[in-house]
Amino acid sequence: MILIGKYNKLRIVKSVDFGLYLDGEEMGEILLPKRYVPEEYKIDEIIEVFIYRDSEDRVIATTERAMAEVDDFALLRVKEVNTYGAFLNWGLSKDLLVPFSEQKLKMEVGRSYFVKVYLDPKTNRIVASAKLDKFLDNTFCELSEGTEVDLFICNQTDLGYNAIINNEFWGIIYNNEIFTDIERGMRTKGYIKKIRDDKKIDLTLHKVRYEKIIDENTEIVLSKLKKNNGFLPYNDKTDADKIYSVFAMSKKNFKKSVGNLYKQHLIIIKDNGIELV
Repeated sequence: MILIGKYNKLRIVKSVDFGLYLDGEEMGEILLPKRYVPEEYKIDEIIEVFIYRDSEDRVIATTERAMAEVDDFALLRVKEVNTYGAFLNWGLSKDLLVPFSEQKLKMEVGRSYFVKVYLDPKTNRIVASAKLDKFLDNTFCELSEGTEVDLFICNQTDLGYNAIINNEFWGIIYNNEIFTDIERGMRTKGYIKKIRDDKKIDLTLHKVRYEKIIDENTEIVLSKLKKNNGFLPYNDKTDADKIYSVFAMSKKNFKKSVGNLYKQHLIIIKDNGIELV
């Protein structure tokens, strides 16, 4: 399947005066204009190209290197602003459009902005948006503390640096966690330090050791699981009185203990109870 806005490996079908035609599968033959044709090539050879739409809306190939692909976040500089929006330099001869509707503040020529590159579902054209929050949502983050992640460093604040985690979530590296030089637009590895109750994620650039802390209540839940073949028909929907009669603890402490075991990947939570992994 050919992906617009991505690098694709396509077979050379034939050579013409104005370039090469590549096998675009369901899209038909795709032109690689002459100025992008490598000095040496063979018919039926596989070549890696970037696929996009030209100014006449035709699907076309290039061997130029784009600074970002569709679904990537990037820090790009504005080359021009006109009645359609701002046009960013992203390494290709055709600049990348950020419509006015996708700008948080009016973009200015010469300044660089963080954007998300995506396919417009209405036009199927590659565009960008500076409204990053609509592409990042920590609500359903399933990462655990200590996990190694890919970070894209964004703007600096009084607290530290905001960073995009695995192209999916927002996180923050606090100033007291920064022991090396970092800058806007940098890509690096990092680690999840803490996931807060409000779903905000604290990051660190240095691997840390997370000990399994088992408190008394958690030990009680774990012990009962082991004695009942690894399954207990209780969860956060269970009545508080029932929780107390079985575990001799409040429902709040029970939920905290279950959460502790879940974060340590010791149990899975089901609709009808909890189960040892």
